[in-house]
Amino acid sequence: MRDLQDVDSLLLKELKSCCATEYNFLPRETGLKLMESASTENHSGVSAKCRDTRVEELWSLTSFFGYCTQTFVQAVNLLDRFLTIMKVQPKHLPCIGVCCLHIAAKMVEEESNVSPTHELIRISQSKFTVSDLCRMEKIISEKLSVEPKAVTALTFLHLYYSAFTSLSAGREEIPSIGRLEAQLKACLCRLVFSKAKPSVLALALIAQEFEAPQSVMLLKTVQQFQRHVKISDSELLHWKEHVAKCMVEYRSSECNKPDNKKLVWIVSRRTAQNLQTSHFSVPGLPTIPERSWDESERLIVNLFYFLCVIMISRVCWAPWKTKWDNYGKIRSEYFPQLMCSTQQMYSH
Repeated sequence: MRDLQDVDSLLLKELKSCCATEYNFLPRETGLKLMESASTENHSGVSAKCRDTRVEELWSLTSFFGYCTQTFVQAVNLLDRFLTIMKVQPKHLPCIGVCCLHIAAKMVEEESNVSPTHELIRISQSKFTVSDLCRMEKIISEKLSVEPKAVTALTFLHLYYSAFTSLSAGREEIPSIGRLEAQLKACLCRLVFSKAKPSVLALALIAQEFEAPQSVMLLKTVQQFQRHVKISDSELLHWKEHVAKCMVEYRSSECNKPDNKKLVWIVSRRTAQNLQTSHFSVPGLPTIPERSWDESERLIVNLFYFLCVIMISRVCWAPWKTKWDNYGKIRSEYFPQLMCSTQQMYSH
């Protein structure tokens, strides 16, 4: 493992630029404290539990529609920033959450991969309409700085990872970026991690993961990055402990992981009764009789074979008359074989 001086200068320059702008995309601390102090029974504001539940549902929708990790992280960032500057009632939270995901998808995903609004509402089983979603999207866009290149913890995670892979040069075993992204998504489902600076949270994730193999060289590089982005030891240790606690909870069997959560359709009693009635009223399929073909079936096969000969004639670019004269010969030679094969197929 080499020194940071061997890291690409453009990468270090981008890292420095992101550190300077990450504060522009942080949720307001006062708003985060209000959500932490709000109780679930209090309907005047969104509590931390309500927010975490909504983020988990966004993770499930992200997995269902095949969106990338960046879309999910952007959506959570938009959601937290909006909730910390606006007084939101819990009943409006589903619309806000789905709207943030739709805005993030339009910023990150290819246009052909973005799910239509009506489909997003249907799969999320929400009660609001498309017009409600469009109005909310306009409000969020006006209140927030909606930028496709918002600096998030995922931004720093990719920058750190690129530097580590270039420095290790295959000599050190580094966890996959997919594993680190999954851990980041699990952390974002807890409101407490919205307080962390993105640069600190990303480095804490890597430092916590690198402690498992106990690689001295990898941990030394973590310290070099820590000094480069000016993170104190106490701050990094604080968030490493939070990450470790979150990973223990996430890996436990009691944790209902959002990415593996199945869609559950909630229907009314009348709909359930209709579904149950229609299930028992479906008639069984009739038994296919084992008998010889009647005249209508023979005519159908004969017509099918006739059309095949016409198609072959057009492909071969031969005169019509020649192919028509050959039809009798072809039919007398190959039609019995076709009939025999088709009869065998029906008998099986």
